[in-house]
Amino acid sequence: MGKSQATFGKKENEKKRLKKRNEKAEKKEERQANAKKGQPLDEMLAYVDENGNITSTPPDPTKKKKEIKVEDIRIGAIRQEDMEEEDPIRKGQVTFFNDSKGYGFIKDSVTQQSIFVHANGLSSGTTIKENDKVSFEVEMGPKGPSAFNVKLGGE
Repeated sequence: MGKSQATFGKKENEKKRLKKRNEKAEKKEERQANAKKGQPLDEMLAYVDENGNITSTPPDPTKKKKEIKVEDIRIGAIRQEDMEEEDPIRKGQVTFFNDSKGYGFIKDSVTQQSIFVHANGLSSGTTIKENDKVSFEVEMGPKGPSAFNVKLGGE
């Protein structure tokens, strides 16, 4: 007599498949039993209040509605030309500058932000040292904001 062709691993895999199939069928029956068929229309509706929140209660018709102008409604992001342009020239004070390495930091007088400055960002003929008042422009560098066109005599 020969051995059975089904190995122990094959038998185990078949048991797992049958178990999964039975669990799936049980879950399906449970979902069908709990399904709410024929709900009234009022239970299926959702309302949006004046703040944009979804709610199940209908709006109060006696409540006074706010009038909103069509021009005030913005869909999407603000365009670059719609934004107010700020003065590109800022003023600040040099908090640190190393002449031998050629870099330092300027503290913006308005935002109190520390901005990196390199010797290449200085205006021609300008040398700065700590505690100097300067005017400068800011651009985004690879590691954050950096100052360029730095001139003495800010503020």
